This record gives sequence, C-alpha cells and structure tokens, in this order.
Amino acid sequence: MLFYNTAKTGFDRHYVYHPAWATRIIINNAPAKHIDISSTLHFCSTLSAILTVEFYDYRPAKLELANLKSLPGNLMNLPFEFYSIESLSCMHTVEHVGLGRYGDPLDYDGDIKAIKELKRGLAVGGSLLFIVPLGSKDVICFNAHRIYSKNQVLSLFSELTLKEFTLIPEDEADGGLVVNPSDELLKKQFYGCGCFWFTRE
Repeated sequence: MLFYNTAKTGFDRHYVYHPAWATRIIINNAPAKHIDISSTLHFCSTLSAILTVEFYDYRPAKLELANLKSLPGNLMNLPFEFYSIESLSCMHTVEHVGLGRYGDPLDYDGDIKAIKELKRGLAVGGSLLFIVPLGSKDVICFNAHRIYSKNQVLSLFSELTLKEFTLIPEDEADGGLVVNPSDELLKKQFYGCGCFWFTRE
C-alpha cells in the first residue's frame, strides 16, 4: 500500500458533499418516506437510519437494512403513479442514462426521458433533489457521462420551482457547498457538481 502518507485526507468532492447536502434538506423536510432513484448506496443506507427509504436501481443492490427496501427500477419507466411522491431524489445518475455504460440501451435522449419520469412522479408540494455534473457548457463524454449547464437543467425542469441551487466547485479553494454561486464561479467549471432542489407548487 503506497502513497497513503499524505498531509491531508483526500476525497471525491462530488460524492462526499452531495449526499451531505441532500441529507440536511431531507431531515429538515421530515417526510414520512423518501424515495431515491439510483444514487450512491452510501446515501440511501445512511438515510435509512433516520426514516423509511425505498431505493430503486436498474441493477438492484442486495442491501439488507432496517427501514430500507432495495428494488428494481428503470428510470425510463418508473413504477409510480402520477404526482404520488412527496420526497424524491435522483443524484449523479441521469447523466449516465442512455449511454450504455451500465448495460442500458443506447438512447441519445435517455436523460430527457428519465427527467420526464421524475417529474411525472413528483407530488404537488413534493421535493425533488436532482444532482448532475455541472460545467459552463453542455458536454457528452461518451460513454461515461454528460455534463450540464445550469440553464440547461433549469430548462428541463421549467414547470417546477427551484427552491435552492448549490454548487460543489471543482477547485476546493472555491469552497465546499456554495449556495447561489456567482456567474463568474460557474464559468470556471468544467466538471463541477450542481445540486438542485425543486418543488412542485
């Protein structure tokens, strides 16, 4: 085991900060149940210590924890009634849909179709936590992921209300969780992380 003798502990900024951001919002909202679509397993497993969680994934995980159900689910056809979910998250996931990285069929518009499914499921008065890679312009890095601009995400969710927008900048010198980042900071990003809290009024 080499190169562990470092002055500081390194970490993936996206995957440490974004679950911390989402967990704080959900605790404050105090829903009866939370539904997560294919976000990091660390998030749903930890959140299940606080409230009931249903986790859906194209490749379901064999997770066995109290208050947690791990179920199969396809973002292109989610098993929910229209406007039925009070508390919903899909974090660092949609950018992969339709690129074939995880064995899913190739579909150039897969992310747009997935977003329509998320919006279809969100109840009136409900909260949706949506997270994707964020940069100054829209990019597809085939077959890894897409990178979105803030304006692109807002356009895709135009019928919902933006409650909060937080950026996880690429450069740690620019901060951890930056609420309402400036245009100047957004322009510096190629692979930042955009955290969007939407509600349906």
